[in-house]
Amino acid sequence: MFRGLYAGASAMLVQEKMLDVAGNNLANVDTAGFRGRIAVNKSFPTLLMEKLDGNPGETYPPKPDRLKKRELIGSAAFANVLSETVTDTQGGAMRVTDAPLDVAILGEGFFAVQDGLGNTFYTRSGHFVLDGEGNLATHNGHLVQGLGGPVAVGAEAVSVFINAGGQVIADGVVVDQLQLVEFESPTYLRQEGKSLLSETEDSGAPQPVEEPRLASGILEMSNVSVVTEMIRMVEANRAYEAAAKTVSVQDEMASRLNQTYGKA
Repeated sequence: MFRGLYAGASAMLVQEKMLDVAGNNLANVDTAGFRGRIAVNKSFPTLLMEKLDGNPGETYPPKPDRLKKRELIGSAAFANVLSETVTDTQGGAMRVTDAPLDVAILGEGFFAVQDGLGNTFYTRSGHFVLDGEGNLATHNGHLVQGLGGPVAVGAEAVSVFINAGGQVIADGVVVDQLQLVEFESPTYLRQEGKSLLSETEDSGAPQPVEEPRLASGILEMSNVSVVTEMIRMVEANRAYEAAAKTVSVQDEMASRLNQTYGKA
């Protein structure tokens, strides 16, 4: 009886998280370089139930001479839970901007950027600008990393662009090359907000991309499909309603059982 309540409640929690993931994906549908998240849910292992002949309180497993008296009476699956969310590694649509500091990665890989505290993040968004000190940076102020650290172009540079090999060229001189990295399991990268990702133990350590291939004057947009996310939201809503109905029915049955036998 109460297991039904727990199963229904856990299903409601799972669908609530599914809605959160889909809502976050939709909120970032126009964010350059955003990689959508996929919610993965699973049930606890299904366990076999056995009837054991013996006295109450007998220890399990039973003694060898009682093994032949075990009787299989069915199986029981425990509650459904949200296991994890993983990164969708499909590429996003390309948008031509013709901006000299906009660049998109062709194939696998991520740009490396660093915040003011020295924390390194990874992103597919190549929407770069020059900050007040002449450093190549994201629109959020993160410093873009080159092979020698932050890419310092210089405030006096007149013409700056990034070529197809990832070289940053200022006034005809190569000042640095963008640091591009890849991961053994990029689906397990942790989302840190908008288009930023960080490495995890499951994703593996970043490895340099040997032959970077970039497209200048182009931005990779979000890989989120509005239609797909709307379908997921509808499915999650209906599943939530079904789970809520299950909890309501189980609660009513428990109340009737208590009224019928509670006074005995």
